[in-house]
Amino acid sequence: MIRRFFVLCSGADRALLDTCSEGEQNKYAGIGATVFFTALMAFIAAAYALYTVFDTIYLAIPFGLVWGLLIFNLDRFIVSTLRKRDNFWKEFTQASPRILLAVVIAVVISKPLELKIFEKEINRVLLEQKNQMTLDNQQQLGLQYTPAIEQKKNEVQALKQEIALKETATDSLYETYIAEAEGRKGTLLVGKGPVYKEKREKHDASLAELKALKDGNQEKIAAVEGEIETLEAGYARAVETSQPVIDGFDGLMARINALGELPWFPSFFIFLLFLAIETAPILVKLMTPKGPYDVKLEDEETAVASWVAQKVDQRKKLLETDQLLNEKVYGEIASEEAVYAYKKQKAEELMRLQADRFQEMQVKGL
Repeated sequence: MIRRFFVLCSGADRALLDTCSEGEQNKYAGIGATVFFTALMAFIAAAYALYTVFDTIYLAIPFGLVWGLLIFNLDRFIVSTLRKRDNFWKEFTQASPRILLAVVIAVVISKPLELKIFEKEINRVLLEQKNQMTLDNQQQLGLQYTPAIEQKKNEVQALKQEIALKETATDSLYETYIAEAEGRKGTLLVGKGPVYKEKREKHDASLAELKALKDGNQEKIAAVEGEIETLEAGYARAVETSQPVIDGFDGLMARINALGELPWFPSFFIFLLFLAIETAPILVKLMTPKGPYDVKLEDEETAVASWVAQKVDQRKKLLETDQLLNEKVYGEIASEEAVYAYKKQKAEELMRLQADRFQEMQVKGL
């Protein structure tokens, strides 16, 4: 039962193959098994590749099954249409388009499995890329928000500097009138005289201005700091909103690109493995000598071709003979006077009828 199934997979004529030896049947069963397992690997590879795209097994399995059946049909067609010839190079020339197609199929099959085999290494590469993308994203967003934030901070610093300068001036006035009272500076008289009062009034006025300046600037600083907090919150929201896009950078194309950054040697040998699997049925048919099945199949095909060619030749001969007979028969008829007179009589009657009909039409048109 299993052998008959694999023979079916090879595309061989089962009725014709049953008349061959056990060894010949086993050879085509082996070819069919290669075709079947190649399609099975194609199904697994396509299902995994589509799972990485759609992220759901309910879509990956049906589409993977369709792809596996497509590969099975292609391989079965390739093997069943490859005919053994007496010249190896003619066979190779015939098989060269099919070998090229096998290379394409091998690439398609091997790539998704490479993604699964090197999944941990690919995840590491993707993590590095995501980290770099995160830093680049923060830097780009910072170019939008940082200048405005720095400008606001400079405004706060300027307001605080204004207060500090006023405090320094007020402290200087305080030191001046205290030194006047102690007799260390100014008039050098100890006591609170008119000069002391004048300097004290200047200090008190400056102190009042300082208080008013502090109140005003504190309100301005609070307002500017609120704007800074708004800008910083906007920057944080922008980073938070864009981060899921970076975290979702895990699709099929991203993984293939990450695979390309890994050493090529292991991937190349996996590709060679699948190429060997894919071309195995074709190479087996090329390398094995012409067997009894090939001879019998060639006999059936040439028998049909010969029979068709014979029927076509017979039709051509029949047509040529019929043309010669027609020419001879009509030639003899043309030489008979009775036939000529009868033909002339009918032609005259036809011309009279046409003349009468033409006259009637002319009269109706008057």
